[in-house]
Amino acid sequence: MARYVAALLGGGAGQHGSVLKPATLELMFQPHYQPHPLIPGIGLAFDRFDVGGHLAIGHEGVLPGFNSQIFAAPDDGVGVLAFTNGAPGAMFWLPAETVGLLRQMLHVQDDLIRRDIPQHPELWGDLCGRYRLPAGRTDTRLRATVGFGAEVFVRRGRLTLRLLNPIPALHRGFTLHPDDKNDPYVFRIDASAFDLGTVRVIFSRQPEHGALRMHLDVMPLSLEKRPPSRAPRPAIAGALGVLAVAGAAIALRRRRIRSRR
Repeated sequence: MARYVAALLGGGAGQHGSVLKPATLELMFQPHYQPHPLIPGIGLAFDRFDVGGHLAIGHEGVLPGFNSQIFAAPDDGVGVLAFTNGAPGAMFWLPAETVGLLRQMLHVQDDLIRRDIPQHPELWGDLCGRYRLPAGRTDTRLRATVGFGAEVFVRRGRLTLRLLNPIPALHRGFTLHPDDKNDPYVFRIDASAFDLGTVRVIFSRQPEHGALRMHLDVMPLSLEKRPPSRAPRPAIAGALGVLAVAGAAIALRRRRIRSRR
């Protein structure tokens, strides 16, 4: 894997010769999906990241009991690899720790929550509401992370984002802190409690029909605002339904096991 990363940093060539042409590798590093100009996007089989103004590409491996992560800064010629097995929650903390090492090698500070940018409460009415995840129901990874969508609301005088997920810590929400003095629709949340550092949250309009969208610079992930409705929140009801079904299945399985003894 070290030889592989070295080849990524060497224009597609290693000590035993060339595997890819430099132009091919450059094409793979370019953004082929980019929901917003401020979101680095995704290349061909590589996630893209902005690490203090340095382009970084990465890829992770997630299997039960085994996690791996690579990050490389092609323009700087440095890369980091990490592997672990039997580590709880490594899908979340391993990428954060690995990119932290890359930041050290690039002498770049962490992205911090800014306190010097004023809020714009006049925009909150437009931003508040529920956002749906356009990904299909079979996309289990996104569903596990986001649940049934997200909600933006005002709590105690602060604009807040929460994921409609059965996990209590995610459902409590994150304060949206302004992150760009020139763009009031750019925010950042503190996700350090989940070993994710900070995450940028950007709102934009879809040019084709004007729908408001919310973009997160992880994965990357985009959600679309739903029109107002007086109906009960189906996301929360759905989440409770999933938990109820899971609980019933577990109880039924235990009952069958006891009956066999």
